[in-house]
Amino acid sequence: MADEEQLDAEHLDEEQLRERLDEELRKLRIQDVLVQTTFTLASLGFRRLGEEDRDVEQGRLAIEALRALLPVLREAVPPSVTRDLNQTIANLQFAYAKAVTEPAKKRAEKEGGDAG
Repeated sequence: MADEEQLDAEHLDEEQLRERLDEELRKLRIQDVLVQTTFTLASLGFRRLGEEDRDVEQGRLAIEALRALLPVLREAVPPSVTRDLNQTIANLQFAYAKAVTEPAKKRAEKEGGDAG
C-alpha cells in the first residue's frame, strides 16, 4: 500500500512539474531566449578565443552566429541591447584577430631568438 501511495505522489509531482513548465513556457518570449542565446554564444566565443581553450574556428562560428542574430534582435529588443551586442561582436572580432595572429608572432619571436 505504501508503494502505491508513493507512486501516486510521484505521479502527482510529475504532473505538477509539467503544469509549472507549461505555465513558464507560456510566459517565455522568443526575444528573451534570443538574448540569452547571445550571452551564451559570447561567453563560449570568448572562452574559445582565450589561451586555455583556444579553438579559433569555434570562436569564428560564435561571431558569425551573433552577427546573424543582430538584425532579428534589432526589431525585437531595445536599442541598448543591440548596441551592447554590437560592442560584444567587436570585442570578439578583436579577440579572434589576436588569437589568429599570436601563433605567428610567437613563431617569429622564436625564430628571431634562435638566430641570435
